[in-house]
Order: sequence, then structure tokens, then C-alpha cells
Amino acid sequence: MKKLKFIFIFICCIATAFCSCGRIEPDPDIPDNTLPTDESPVITTTAAATSPPETTTEATTTLPPEPEFYSAKIICAGDNLIHSSIYNQAKRRAAANDEDGYDFGYVYERVEHYIKDADLAILNQETIVTDELEPSDYPRFCSPGDLGRHMIDIGFDAFSLSNNHVLDRGEEGLLATLRFWDSQEGIVRYGAYRDEEDMQNIRTLEVNGITFAFLGYTEHTNGLSLPEDSPCRVTYLKQLDLIEEQIKRADEIADVVVVSPHFGKEISNEVTDSQRELSRKFVDWGADIIIGTQPHTAQEMEYLEREDGTKAFVFYCLGNFVSAQADPKALVGILGEITVTKNSLTGEITLSDAGAVPLITQYGGNYHQIHIVPYAEYTESELNSHGAEGFSQKSIDKVLSHIPEEFLRIE
Repeated sequence: MKKLKFIFIFICCIATAFCSCGRIEPDPDIPDNTLPTDESPVITTTAAATSPPETTTEATTTLPPEPEFYSAKIICAGDNLIHSSIYNQAKRRAAANDEDGYDFGYVYERVEHYIKDADLAILNQETIVTDELEPSDYPRFCSPGDLGRHMIDIGFDAFSLSNNHVLDRGEEGLLATLRFWDSQEGIVRYGAYRDEEDMQNIRTLEVNGITFAFLGYTEHTNGLSLPEDSPCRVTYLKQLDLIEEQIKRADEIADVVVVSPHFGKEISNEVTDSQRELSRKFVDWGADIIIGTQPHTAQEMEYLEREDGTKAFVFYCLGNFVSAQADPKALVGILGEITVTKNSLTGEITLSDAGAVPLITQYGGNYHQIHIVPYAEYTESELNSHGAEGFSQKSIDKVLSHIPEEFLRIE
């Protein structure tokens, strides 16, 4: 471009020189007023030829990145209360298949798909579990290790040990069950600990890009206590300063704080004032999901809103997952469901799709063939053959009437 511009200017200079050396003869075919004069030199260059080309720059707008949304479906189950009727039938089933140990498959097979479909499944293991001690029944429960392994096989990821039976076999039993759970891969246990350091190590689990923290507290341990010189720790609901500190710390290290309190009046569908007051405190301190157990029967559930407008959810009591209890109320429990969603840009957590799936603990005469049946599949024949005295459609309806209709899922 620069070379062409130089040649063009050179030609113009020559033309100008010629014009200054002589006059241009008029063309007879061109009018006189169109010819240049001596006073009007000929300029043949133009601005378009000598000016650099104009360039335009398109304005660009940077749009904010679109957030990704991570979600996890949570399933939580109530008291896994293993009476001798349950582990003895499991022993017989294993023997019938020429196997050693205990086969618990029959007990849970009809609800197994709920657990496997969840991204995170949480269980209150009401009895200690170990291979080191012989199984035992009420009032001092102990369950074989095959039970715990089966719970993991069907999909449970997190186990609360915080309940009134955790000291049933004393310090020895507590340490034995902690060794058992710590030997299992891919799961977390919480609510009972080997020492102070273990207690202060808040358990977390990452699921689908969402970090969950787990804390468990019990109202009492049936009058049993650890030796004064024991390093073991069981956290009680009366230790409010400790609970507040732990929930607030968990809120700093995790997206979602799960608290499992073992509280409330046994065999009652009514939520106590203490349950409501404690749940309110937990939420204000940072708890997001509260999974209540202890009354052995289903209770209501609700969202609780904080001052900043965010919401938590509380299941006041899930009832029994399975047991050999005889009270009609204790034979109706629920699986809790809820979905957690996280905004990848803001970290905001929202809870949705909370629900309660009713379950029936079914058995025949003399606690024969104990197993769990989803209420949606429960038949009239099963109801009529139930071995518990007074168990009826009316008793089922009475328990379910305490669950808000918006959360009840019979499907």
C-alpha cells in the first residue's frame, strides 16, 4: 500500500510540472469555463486516495457464566431395631441355603429399591453391630455384623449411632461397634465416638458435588453411662453449648448439615414441645435437614424458615424401619425423602420434593417372617393375617393422619 501511494504522488508531481511549463490548449468540444486557468492549478489527488482506510471495531459484551445446578436425592430410614425374632430368622435362612452367618435379605427386599435409587441413604442403626460379641435381645441389644454388611449392600451410606441403645453392651460394646463400622469402606458413622478427637472430627460425605456433614445426639441412654475414665464419647441433647458449636462449625465446612436427634415420647404420634424447640435451635445454628427418631412411630414433618429466608426441613420422627414390637403404632413408619440442589456459582442450597413413604412392619403369628412392606403395596390379605393384636386399617389410618397431606406419598 505504501509503494502504490508513492507512485501515485510521483505521477502527480510530473503532471504538475508540465502544467507549470506551458498552457493547455483548449479542446474545441469542451466549454471554456470547464478548463483550468493559470490561477487554478490542477490537483488530481483525492482524499480517498491519500487517507488511510477507515476501520471499525465491533463492541463485544461479556455475559456472566451460567450456573450449574447439582442435585442429590436423599432417603432416610428410622429405627433399625433388631430383636431376636429378626436375627434368628436370618440365621435359619442362611442355614437353609447351607451358608454360615445370617441372611437378612428377606426382611428388606421389598423396600430395597427405595434405598438403591437414592443418591444418599441415611439410617438410624438402633442396635450396636459387631462380629466380636454374641447377638442379644431386649433390653440389651446386639446385632451380628452380617446385618451391617447387608445394610451397606442395599445402599445405605451414613449410619447414625446416636440412640438410647448405644451403650447396651457397655464400653466394650461401643468400641466393638465403632471398630466394625470403621472397617467398612465408603460409609460414614456418627453420633458415638472413641474419644474427644474422634468426636471433634465432623463426618462429611460429598455426593454429586454437594458436601454433607453429619451430627447425631441422643436424649438418653436408658440410664447407662460410660466409666468415668473412659475416653469414649456419646453426645447428649442436654449438651447445648457443644451442639451449637458443632453445628456452626459443620455449617462452615459443608453445604448441607444433617442432624439426627434421638428425641421425643415413645409410641406417640404427637410432637413434644421439646422436639420443636430443639429443632428450631438446630436450624437457627445452621442445620439443614433434621432426621428425628425414638418414638418408634411416625410423626409430622415441616419446613422451618430462618430469618434470612432460607429453609430447612425437619422429620420429627420416622418411626421404625423394622422391629418386632407389637404396638399397632410401632408397626407404621416412614421413609423420608428430600432433594437437595446446589447453585455452583453462589453455593445456594435449596430443598424440595420432601415426602414421606409409609411402611408397614409385617409378620405372622409369634413374630413369624418379619419383613417390611411399602404401604402402597400392602394387601388386605396381609393386613388380615398380621400377627399383632389390634392392628387394623383404622390403626394404620390413625398414624398416617399425623402426616401432612402435602408430604404423604402412597405410590
